[in-house]
Amino acid sequence: VTLGYHRLLTHQGLVVPKWFERFCATCGVCSLEDTPARWVAIHRMHHKHSDEQDDPHSPLVNFLWSHVGWLLVRHREHSTVFFYEKYARDILRDPYYLWLERDLAWFLVYILHAVVYFVAGFGTGWLLTGNALGGLQFGASCLIWGVCVRTVTVWHGSWMVNSLTHVLGYRNYETKD
Repeated sequence: VTLGYHRLLTHQGLVVPKWFERFCATCGVCSLEDTPARWVAIHRMHHKHSDEQDDPHSPLVNFLWSHVGWLLVRHREHSTVFFYEKYARDILRDPYYLWLERDLAWFLVYILHAVVYFVAGFGTGWLLTGNALGGLQFGASCLIWGVCVRTVTVWHGSWMVNSLTHVLGYRNYETKD
């Protein structure tokens, strides 16, 4: 998320081969952090209105809002064509990112990666123990730890940037950002 969604797509802070950019963005999708275009649009909006009332996850509301509350409320304006045109037009020019926006393709990518974790764990467990029960147990363990726990951990790590660092953080330089 930090490299793919944030540095590469939102701020275009470095140049990498297109396959690596898409790989990093796909890892963001596999962290269930929303689609690349929506994440970029909301983050660019955040930078435009950082720590002000129009900031989508402003700590001015309260700590819980800036951490996770803003995700629990549907913002219709964040799903409009105008919103994407204003903040993420460049992202949607790429056919892969446009595809991820359509027909829940991003969710299918997430489910597919979870299936891969389970199947790889199942195969490894079966090879190591010699039976299907060992495969099932190791596959379930890979699914829980490699997908579910990792996803929630990444969520809270990202959300802490919105909450903790904007409430308790400091600025090296006085900027409007």
